[in-house]
Amino acid sequence: MVLFCRDADLSSRETWTRARPAAAVPNRWLARVCIDSCPHSRCHTQPVHELEQILILFFAAVLLAAAARKLGAPSPVFLALGGAALALVPGAPELSLPPDLVLALFVAPILVDAGYDASLRDLKDNWLPLTSLVVVTVGLTTAAVAVVAHTLVPTLPWAAAIALGAIVAPPDAVAATAVLRPLHPPQRILGVLEGESLLNDASALLIYRLAVGAVASGGFVVQAVAPAFILSVVGSLIAGPVLGFLTQRLLERVQHIPTAILLQFVGTVAVWQLSERFGLSGVLTTVGFAMTLARLAPARIEARVRVPTNAVWATVVFALNLLAFIFIGLQLRPVLIELPQATRDQYLSVAAAVLATVIAVRIAWHMTFNHLLQFFGGRHSLRAARLMLRPTVGSGLVISWAGMRGVVTLAAALALPAKFPGRDLILLTAFLVVLGTLLIQGLTLKPLLRALKLRDDDPVGDEEAAARQRMLEVALARIPAETSPALDLARKNLKMHLGRPLHDPGSAAASFGTDYDAAYEGALSAARQTLLDMRDAAEIGDDAFHALENELDWLEASDPLRAANADAVP
Repeated sequence: MVLFCRDADLSSRETWTRARPAAAVPNRWLARVCIDSCPHSRCHTQPVHELEQILILFFAAVLLAAAARKLGAPSPVFLALGGAALALVPGAPELSLPPDLVLALFVAPILVDAGYDASLRDLKDNWLPLTSLVVVTVGLTTAAVAVVAHTLVPTLPWAAAIALGAIVAPPDAVAATAVLRPLHPPQRILGVLEGESLLNDASALLIYRLAVGAVASGGFVVQAVAPAFILSVVGSLIAGPVLGFLTQRLLERVQHIPTAILLQFVGTVAVWQLSERFGLSGVLTTVGFAMTLARLAPARIEARVRVPTNAVWATVVFALNLLAFIFIGLQLRPVLIELPQATRDQYLSVAAAVLATVIAVRIAWHMTFNHLLQFFGGRHSLRAARLMLRPTVGSGLVISWAGMRGVVTLAAALALPAKFPGRDLILLTAFLVVLGTLLIQGLTLKPLLRALKLRDDDPVGDEEAAARQRMLEVALARIPAETSPALDLARKNLKMHLGRPLHDPGSAAASFGTDYDAAYEGALSAARQTLLDMRDAAEIGDDAFHALENELDWLEASDPLRAANADAVP
């Protein structure tokens, strides 16, 4: 029996292909959709089997991330190991996405999430080290990797070698900050790493875009490219904030929470696609878009929308990280299996050399820069008007060693066109750089920070305490001076919520607060059980049950406090 199937491989146009006999169909035919008239039941059920495989892989990735959290390790470390194992699993499905959609689907939401949380003030305070990391380190890493790759593989075009360098150049601070935050490192270190992760993607992907374009056009002349490049950067810096403002005005008019959340994701991908369509930088436009929303939304979006929105965004970003490692693992399998042994060994040697290069270049440059900063008195320019950590050998070592690569590197590698020169080499190298940096640096960053014993005076905690006090004073001043049960209750609630947190060991009312919390939680638990019993006994229907369940959920999630604070705060 001979089957006629339509090729549903999304990386190429749909074509009608004559298939081989059903018994000889290999794994790569699992992604093909047969004509409805096809008599073979196996052909019709293969897409279902593929969906089941993807769901199993996704569930396995969730378990790996949970295991990483349990052990206190960065979840990308375990996900990278899972991706490596997946590349060796026989019978794994082969999936692909259109290259022009990979960055929009994977990178754009992650950039918006990071850009929304970025501190514009900290970016300004740390402009000097950020410029060094975002511009100089990315440029040096790209150049060094390109030279190493082209030297080891002379047949690799220079433009493709530069694309490889740009792909592996930007570190991902998600893994680094996941390790560092529980240890309470100096705030300047976190600020520098988070700012770098937001901005270095822009510089690296700008180089990446130029290199990919050079391959497509057969080369480029700097004089011809420079005007378009400058126009792209300037246009992106204007378009991002404008699109953010327009999107915010639209979201203000949407009261339906699911619709508002969906519009945020649609807007994120649309901003990326529009910027790419008009020759702008998708990264710069998206970052400007996100930071504009971050400045406007808090004053204009209601809390009832913001709370579920934050939860959905955290879930989506987590899922995208999982999917990135799954996709790269599935892409690597044919590379590892189909390449001749000699070529595979050569590729692995190149990957090892590139891994050593990206680690060495970051350490060499940042430690040099850190020393120069100390020598020329960079303390004043970094500290500004706030207490920030003075650059030291210890802080330089932590920042130098926090160079783990992550999802942006994987997405950029996956986004290369199918016929891109050296694509298999670049895919394998990018993944092994991610895996190597996560294993080598990700698992040793915590011991390094503990050994260096870096501390600061907790400027964030001081700022939070000052803000709490001022908010409380202003809020209490807005309540009429007269006394009534309602006004007294309002004052007490404000003191409970905005007063000093009871987990502060210095609070005189800490023990009372602990008892209050236990009693409050016990009362909520009893109320919830009563509600469940009434539903089970058919005394109330599901509509009433869910309405009251939602109220109990908000009471529990809001962590209503702490009557002791009302007594502790004047």
